[in-house]
Amino acid sequence: MSREAAPAVPTRTSTCIPSSQSVPALTGTAAANNDLASLSECPFCFDYVLPSILPCQSGHLVCRNCRPKLSCCPTCRGPLGSTRNLAMEEVANSLLFPCIYSFSGCELTLPYTEKADHEELCEFRPCSCPFPGVACKWQGSLDAVVPHLMHHHESVTTLQGKKIIFLATDINLPGSIDWVMVQSCFGFHFMLVLEKQEKYDGHQQFFAIVQLIGTRKQAENFAYRLELNGHRRRLAWEATPRSIHEGILTAIMNSDCLVFDTSIAQRFAENGDLCMNVTISMC
Repeated sequence: MSREAAPAVPTRTSTCIPSSQSVPALTGTAAANNDLASLSECPFCFDYVLPSILPCQSGHLVCRNCRPKLSCCPTCRGPLGSTRNLAMEEVANSLLFPCIYSFSGCELTLPYTEKADHEELCEFRPCSCPFPGVACKWQGSLDAVVPHLMHHHESVTTLQGKKIIFLATDINLPGSIDWVMVQSCFGFHFMLVLEKQEKYDGHQQFFAIVQLIGTRKQAENFAYRLELNGHRRRLAWEATPRSIHEGILTAIMNSDCLVFDTSIAQRFAENGDLCMNVTISMC
């Protein structure tokens, strides 16, 4: 089968409950749980007010994240109280709260004690720009990642197919450099990164890795293979792609990717360009 190929252009790394509201009856249904949870919405940020709950002197609630930012109650403009509402805390202990990223598709409901830990790792949270080596502050949904890369990082090339050739040009350029390409197959997009780092005394190392532009659960359904071929030589690496939610920094720090130095790169390069065969497969 023929492999599609296109050059990856090097990119240099930059140094640079309100008291007046009635409480719905407990029926044991999800709807009743949601009605009760909605009574504890913070009027300032619309997240949930979770223990410890300190209402204002009139009984209005505000969440603990917003409270330090406020000088008075956002509902009645009265002074903020300092006495805990133990009854509301008991109600909160009995409820399941939706993830803050439910608007993006997360369907989990959790006890309040587990909510913060889940949201820190939730696969529906906004993605940061995955393009390495530049100070891009973009954030957005998974569906918006590829359009962002295409419009704001013009060096990124997209190839179709489960088998492609990743061509990194000018690998002998000095300094820390990244080559990036997007591979589309099986209805998903994969981001290929080859990163060259300056280590010490002019020693350089290359790190190659594949990420899925998707969740960690989706990434578990795939495997990737990176292969360098030369005269009677072959260097290969196989692994499960990382989700872009995880990023590549930890993998590179732990060498959990294809790693080779300059001398190895020169054995497989031709005229300063390095060809890498990339194969994506479903598990």
